[in-house]
This record gives sequence, C-alpha cells and structure tokens, in this order.
Amino acid sequence: MHTSLQNLFDEIEIQRKKMLDSVKTFSQEELNKVLHPGNWSAAQILSHLITAEQLSLRYMQKKIQGIKEAPDSGLWEEVKINLLKISQRLPGLKFKAPQNVMEHMAQYQELTTITTEWEKVRGELKSLFEKIPDDQINRKIYRHVLAGYLNAKHSLIFFREHLTHHTPQIKKLLKVT
Repeated sequence: MHTSLQNLFDEIEIQRKKMLDSVKTFSQEELNKVLHPGNWSAAQILSHLITAEQLSLRYMQKKIQGIKEAPDSGLWEEVKINLLKISQRLPGLKFKAPQNVMEHMAQYQELTTITTEWEKVRGELKSLFEKIPDDQINRKIYRHVLAGYLNAKHSLIFFREHLTHHTPQIKKLLKVT
C-alpha cells in the first residue's frame, strides 16, 4: 500500500478502535436507546458509519477494475475534499443521510456485531488499497454523494471526518467524556 494511503488507513483504524473502546462498557440497551423520536441511537450511528464505508468499498471495488482508464484527481478535487472536511467539522451543521445509505443501512444492535462488521469492512478496504499501484493513487475511484468523484486518499479522509462528525453525537447519547 502506498505510504500516504497506509498512514491515513492507520489513522482511521486508531480512530475506530478508540471509538469502540469508548462504548464497550455500555449495555445493549444503552447503545440502542433513542432519546427523541426520529433520532438515532448510538448503535444506529455506528451502523450508519459502517454502511457508508461498505457502500463506498463496493463502489471502489468496481472502479478499481478500470483504474488505468480513470482520470486523475486534481486541484478541484482537493478543493472539494477540503470543503467536505469543513462541512463535517462545523458544529450544528446537519445532513440527511443519503437515500442509498438509508436503504442499505444494517441495524446492528450488539457491540460485538458492530465490531465484527466494521473490522470486516476495514479489512476489505485495506486489501483494496493494497491493490492500487503507487502511480495510480490519484485516480478517481471513489464517489461521494455531494463532492462527486475523488481518489482513494480522499475516501480515507472522508471516513476520518465522518467519524469525527458523528463522535460528539455518540458521546452525547451515551454521556461519554
């Protein structure tokens, strides 16, 4: 795996493990508690994160087959990923989950299942990124619902920012410090 991808992958793995470690003492009931009708529980937020990564993985698994023909990302994609980062870090800024994610979102209720499924997705992501030749890491093989076509590095940046965005929600639901 290219060094820049490996570094970002290692970073999101540390972040994932830290999140799972912070919620491991909570009961299944606490993880699945919904504070207000129409809102998500901590388990649903974690399920959402996993589903977003799963769907992105599936898309990239298809696109990597034609990576040689895929165009390179450039300055415009750097602008888009930076705007996406900002949008994920602005407190109070809410987005509706994309319809595709909602339609495919699994409802993991147990932490052991959440952990297993997330580890599986991350293992498949690692395997996928290991297949990308160093001279093709800038190819647009990732598609974000708002930002459009981006490269593999951008996907990892989004996964990091996505979890960063949802972490305060999970902490608030579980009153984690």
